[in-house]
Amino acid sequence: MARRLLAAGRRVVITARRPRPDLVELGAEWAETPRELGRRVDAVLAMLPDLPQLDEVLDGSDGLLAGLLERGRDGDGARDALLLVGSTSSAPQVRDLAARLAAASDGRIHVVDCPVSGGEDGAKAGTLSIMLGGDEADAARAATLLAPCGTPVHLGPLGAGEVAKACNQLIVSATILALGEAAVLAERSGLDLEALFSLLSGGYAGSNLLASRKDKLVTGDDSPSGVAEYMVKDLRFAAEAAAATGTDPVLLPTLRAAFDELVERGLGGRDISVARRFIAERSQ
Repeated sequence: MARRLLAAGRRVVITARRPRPDLVELGAEWAETPRELGRRVDAVLAMLPDLPQLDEVLDGSDGLLAGLLERGRDGDGARDALLLVGSTSSAPQVRDLAARLAAASDGRIHVVDCPVSGGEDGAKAGTLSIMLGGDEADAARAATLLAPCGTPVHLGPLGAGEVAKACNQLIVSATILALGEAAVLAERSGLDLEALFSLLSGGYAGSNLLASRKDKLVTGDDSPSGVAEYMVKDLRFAAEAAAATGTDPVLLPTLRAAFDELVERGLGGRDISVARRFIAERSQ
């Protein structure tokens, strides 16, 4: 995503667990700490697994919050800060975070949730689906900032992006498990998986997920890309949304049980295409 923003001519300041000289060579500015980053920008995109990891970045003397609070002091007329939460998280917890940051900053820090779908391939191509939740003006600002990375769509108030991502993950988890089962069933029946999935791609079973994971499913290469264990928390948030809306789902409990079992079998650090190996191992 940083590469897409740089290619669009945006000023990009980055910090990360490890140095990124590759991005610096492309024009990104390096910040030694989250606090330093917060002092230098008026919009921050946090791409982290969940809110506990974001809290680690926000809090402390060298944290992002300290840097953001330093902006706008002494009457320098700095623009209100915008925190874009790219994590797949709980919608109520995102709203709690926004309230905490607003209170800490006298309303000068605004939050938009913006989880994405499309994986590493979509990030590289700038074709991510970006699900925005938040105030209308804040979401419009976020959409302008994130446009080089894909298609940002404002779906409703704060937390709406997280609900949308929960729906997305419900579909993705069901699809990848179905593809894994189909791969094992077809292989054990003597079918050529490459021919099968190429054929199915042109029919109703075709999907972006099949297109992106077809080779992995055929070869059994489940080296990490989008790791499977994240589905456990993502589906938990989907269950949270179901409970909040009085929805009695049919698939969701089964999907949660399947991914819980997958992780218990030690496969959670693999790509989601590990669904094929998971089905094969439990069927031996």
